[in-house]
Amino acid sequence: MPAAIAPRTVEDATLLSAARRALAIEARAVEGLGARLGPEFVAACRLCLACKGRVIVTGIGKSGHVGRKIAATLASTGTPGFFLHAAEASHGDLGMITASDVVLALSNSGESPELVFLLPHLKRLATPLITLTGNLTSTLARNATVTLDVTVPEEACPLNLAPTASTTAMLAMGDALAVTLLEARGFTASDFALSHPGGSLGRRVFLRVEDIMRRGDALPRIAPTATLPQGLSEMSRKGMGMAVIVDAEENVLGIFTDGDLRRLLDRQVDIHALRMQDVMTTKCRTIGGHELAAEGVHLMDQHRVTTLLVTENQRLLGAFNAHDLLRAGVM
Repeated sequence: MPAAIAPRTVEDATLLSAARRALAIEARAVEGLGARLGPEFVAACRLCLACKGRVIVTGIGKSGHVGRKIAATLASTGTPGFFLHAAEASHGDLGMITASDVVLALSNSGESPELVFLLPHLKRLATPLITLTGNLTSTLARNATVTLDVTVPEEACPLNLAPTASTTAMLAMGDALAVTLLEARGFTASDFALSHPGGSLGRRVFLRVEDIMRRGDALPRIAPTATLPQGLSEMSRKGMGMAVIVDAEENVLGIFTDGDLRRLLDRQVDIHALRMQDVMTTKCRTIGGHELAAEGVHLMDQHRVTTLLVTENQRLLGAFNAHDLLRAGVM
């Protein structure tokens, strides 16, 4: 094995300069893709939307690593697909490709032997081929149904050898394709939840408000004629930093929060002389129980509140706050 290369003594500024240069080169590589989008990209989208099988992504080396990610993104956003390792194709995996599929091949040079090997098989099956390449005169480009140009002026590698900007451009184009297909299919958050039932993503798109809200005796509720001290006692017992004012049928009349109390005390009023109906805020932020918990996060952020009431036809069903969302892993 070759001996390890001893690191040179390098100034901090030099390290930061190298990193900034690499990021700038990769940013320009991605930015340049937008000007090249046109009929070819539309044709690639049409092929994928019309595909009755799967989109089979293939590549070798660094392009193969990028291809795995693109295949995973397609599969999780409504376009059935998987990754086929190009080197395994000649050892039996060619049988995974059918006439009803679309192949998406990644090769910066467009001359990767493992991918060129696939061409006769694809022609026999009449399987459409979409190529992402930086060489528009390459073998793959000449034989592709559609070619997407991911050419970059230079790699971020100072030797201009290691695939860096070129793989970033491929990944960005693959993401653009996946997102465009997602929108064209009308793919929704609920659809996304079906393929992401676990982890933090699953919790954000799968949990409903009714799954996390507090209900029953855990809800701080009080009658409009109750005194303010009684309302404060209810708030302290239930620990949500607020109390909901309801009528005899549990219809929401208003809300009183810790913030309302602080503003009230600033006015130096006699809290013992006040009723809850005198101090409540009638405009309450509410949400339905069947809404996604993630929508609750959005509403809290939009209206700058920390608690939402869950209602149905003005009737109180439950409530939750930011702590409940944090415990559920939604925030």
